Amino acid sequence: MNRKNYLFLAVICLLIFSLQAVCLAAETADTLPNVKILATGGTIAGSGATNTTTVGYTAAVTPVDALINNVPELKKVANVSGEQISQIASENMTNEVWLKLGKRVNQLLAQDDVDGIVITHGTDTLEETAYFLNLVVKSNKPVVVVGSMRPPTAMSADGMLNLYRATILAGSKDAIGKGVLVMLNDTIHSGRDVTKTITDRVDTFRAPEIGPLGFFTGDQPVFYRAPLRKHTTATEFDISHLNDLPRVDIAYHYANNTGVVIEALTRAGAKGIVHAGTGNGSIGKAEYPAIEAAQKQGVVIVRSARVGNGIIARNGEANDDKYNFVASDNLNPQKARILLMLALTKTNNPQEIQKMFWEY
Repeated sequence: MNRKNYLFLAVICLLIFSLQAVCLAAETADTLPNVKILATGGTIAGSGATNTTTVGYTAAVTPVDALINNVPELKKVANVSGEQISQIASENMTNEVWLKLGKRVNQLLAQDDVDGIVITHGTDTLEETAYFLNLVVKSNKPVVVVGSMRPPTAMSADGMLNLYRATILAGSKDAIGKGVLVMLNDTIHSGRDVTKTITDRVDTFRAPEIGPLGFFTGDQPVFYRAPLRKHTTATEFDISHLNDLPRVDIAYHYANNTGVVIEALTRAGAKGIVHAGTGNGSIGKAEYPAIEAAQKQGVVIVRSARVGNGIIARNGEANDDKYNFVASDNLNPQKARILLMLALTKTNNPQEIQKMFWEY
């Protein structure tokens, strides 16, 4: 066989191998889940001045396509594409962004070519967004909210691994039907139960009394329990027609409180007020005149606690029946605010709203 024949055979073999590689890649892509990554900003998209800057960095500067490109391993576990919903530090989260995000999530999950969604988010209000979505998403497909405590520029940055594993979780059949999930630090939480507990450590997200739903072992999510409270497709809340949410604020109780905050919130137009009381949701005597005046203007009052954990006993530290208060169950003030906002889109009857707090 002459040299030309060898070259011809070599070219043919190279073409065959290339075609096989293309076919194998196409076959692999066909078997991977399709995961949409929606970005809202936060530390996971932040940047610090040095690789030791873990506080005082700038959040929300990296666009979603760059986030995806920074984790090339994502392509091995899912067919991913990104979309920028907002680009903010999460302390600047608004009702408007929530509505935009919730509607877009529902649009995408209604598509046959979307198997799950990952939402990148700042950690400061991550738990609030997760609970809001847990109440308004209308699909059993996985939705995973993820963030990071260190910017990508820092040593031992946690964002890339969190995003990688959140993507695995969003494509996992084991995550179907478990409501909106939160995944950081290899720990899987329910969006209802989880809260940020530490200002600056990577193990900040916890459900102190209830515990996580599961964990990652390597690249495998493992669940040990499922949420029992109604969520997603089992809720009565529909945001498809909403352009805004009722104003609900939080009044924090403290020694020597005179009720001036409740008076100010009522004047500002609050439709509901969550009272973050002491102990088991206690209300100071000096606050009652302001509360009763607010109720005469139609303001719904929910009793929660600044303690952050525990069940608010109905008719325990206050006569809820007499004063038409709503007990927040075990929702902390910021999550009680989310549920009250959505409840007020359905009714302003405290008895009906109390039923919702027992259910959700």
